[in-house]
Parts: sequence; structure tokens; C-alpha cells
Amino acid sequence: MGSKKAGKKKKKSVSKKKSVSKKKNVSKKSRSKKLKPKKSSSKAKTALKKKLELKKKLELKKKLDLKKKLELKKKLELKKKLELKKKLELKKKLELKKKLELKKKLELKKKLELKKKLDLKKKLDLKKKLEIKARLDQIKAVKRQREIEKRAAAVAKARALKEKKKESIRIAKERAKQKAQQIAERLALRAAKEKEKQLAKQAREAEKAAKLAAREAERLAEIESHRKPVAPPKPPIIKGVMQDGITPTKEFNIEFLTSQREMLRNERRNLLGQADRLESEANAIVENSEMGDVQFDDEGGEGDTMVVERERDLTLSASARQTVEEIDDALKRIETGDYGYSSRSGLPIPRERLKALPWTTELVQERAGGIGSY
Repeated sequence: MGSKKAGKKKKKSVSKKKSVSKKKNVSKKSRSKKLKPKKSSSKAKTALKKKLELKKKLELKKKLDLKKKLELKKKLELKKKLELKKKLELKKKLELKKKLELKKKLELKKKLELKKKLDLKKKLDLKKKLEIKARLDQIKAVKRQREIEKRAAAVAKARALKEKKKESIRIAKERAKQKAQQIAERLALRAAKEKEKQLAKQAREAEKAAKLAAREAERLAEIESHRKPVAPPKPPIIKGVMQDGITPTKEFNIEFLTSQREMLRNERRNLLGQADRLESEANAIVENSEMGDVQFDDEGGEGDTMVVERERDLTLSASARQTVEEIDDALKRIETGDYGYSSRSGLPIPRERLKALPWTTELVQERAGGIGSY
């Protein structure tokens, strides 16, 4: 550092000497020029110009020298700062290293102390475990003795329960045998009564059938007497183009036939559900009667009621299924374009009647045997 400062001082003194010598030379020249006689104006101008250029060059050189000195000074200062920074960083690293070594020593010390504590704790835990094991062995021995006593008591109790169960099974078998005999007697009595009732019913049905046949013969004879000899030809049905499984006609458009088809489908669904429910109820009546739940005696009369209910359910179920067949025929007629026309005369049935009874195939007059019936 001292050598650098001395070099700077030497340079400054040399530069000062040069500037002093240059000033002296300039002053001498100016004096000599004053002493010399004046030349022509052109020469004076050129000389002046050269002096000015020389002066500018000297000033520029001074500025460059000054700039170089400043840059050199900055570099030296920067170098000093970097060296100082390196020293500080090295100092910090050394301090950090010392701290880490101290920390390692403390951690090692803590680990050793912790290891001692753990070893002591293990010894104490082992001692406790041995004591607990001894107590558990003693408790297990007591429990084992109690379990042996309990098993002996349970075996004795199981034997007593087994004997009691055998006795209850024997009593239950005897009761079941008596009940079976009673049921057999009731079934035989019920079968005899039912046979008598069926015979009486068959006689009543035969009498009714004969009366109905006579009435039907009279009605047919009366209809035959009022019926015209030759039925007129059925008028032709003007059909349209099928749409969505429906053939419209002149009298019945696609909207009306669509609503009628939906009504028929709903009614068919309801009737099938009703028929299945009625048949299930009739079968349930038969199953209940076979199980002997009904008492057939002079006081009850439940057997007759159940037979009547079963016959009624079966009749209603058959009627519902017959109507379902008529509905299926009506759905087919909607598809072919014959729906809404009388099967006898071929005339269109009024829409009010079709809405009230969608599966009908006759006019009101034809159903009653009046005008238009053939």
C-alpha cells in the first residue's frame, strides 16, 4: 500500500514539473515573438491557429491523465473493498465453523444423556413388566380355576335343560297329534257339508239355467219376429293413412283415436290387476280353509261365507278377463281402421258412447234390440 502511495506522489510531482516547464517555454516563445518583428497577417493567423490546437491537445491530454488517475483510484478502492469483504467472509466462516462444532458437541452430550436416561427407563420398564407378568400369571390361575368351576356348572345345567327339552318335545308331539286328529275331523265334516252345498247349488244353478234358457228363447223369438228379413248392406268405411299404429277414418280423426287407445290401455291394465288380485284372494281363501283356520259348526257358518266369497271373486275375475279380450279386439280395430263402427249395421257409434264404453261394438238401439238391430 505504501509503495502505491509513493508512486502516486511521484507521478503528481512529475506532472507538475512538466506543466511548469511547458508554461516557461510558452512564456519564452511569447517574449521572443514580441521582440521579433511582425510578419504578415496570414502567417500570424496560422501561428495563432497552431497555438490554439496545441493548447487544446494539452488540455485534452490533461483531462485524459486526470481520468486515468481517477479510474486507477477507483480500482484501488474497489480492490480494497473486495479484500475487506473477503476478510469479513472468512471471519464469518470461521465463526460459523466454531458454532457448528460447539453445537455438535452439545448435541453429542445431549444424546449421551438421553441414552443414559433411556437405558435407565428400559431397566425400570423391564422390572415393571416382570412384576405385571407375575401378577397376570396369578390372576390367570385364579380365572382358570373359576372357568373350570363354571364349566362344571354349565354341563350340569345343560343336562337339566336337555331333559326338560325332551319332555317339552314329547308333550308338543302329543298335542300336535291331538290337533291333527281334530283338524281331520273338521275337514271331514266340512267336506261333507260342502258336498251337500255343492249339490244344492248345482240344483239351483240348473233351475236358474233352465229359466234363463226359456227367457232367452222367448227373447230371441220376439227379436226374430220383429227383425227385418234382410239386413241392408253395411256402408263403406273411408279410411286414412296409418300413423303410429292408428288408422284414422272419416268420422274419427287421429286425435280422438289416440285418446281412445290410451283410455283402453289404462282400462286393460286396471282390469288385469283386478283379475290377478281377485284370483289371489280366492286362492288365499282355499289355502286358509285347508289349514283348518275356519271353524265349521252350527254356530259359525263361516264355511258357507268363504265359499260364496271365493265363487264371487272367481266370477268377477273371469268377467274382468273377458272385458280385457274385448279391449284387445278394440285395440286391433283402432289399428285396422274399423274402430267406432257397429259390427251389425256398420254405422258409426256416437263418440259419447265410445267415451263411456270404449270397447263397445254396438249402437244403443242395437243393444236394446230396437231400431237398426238385425
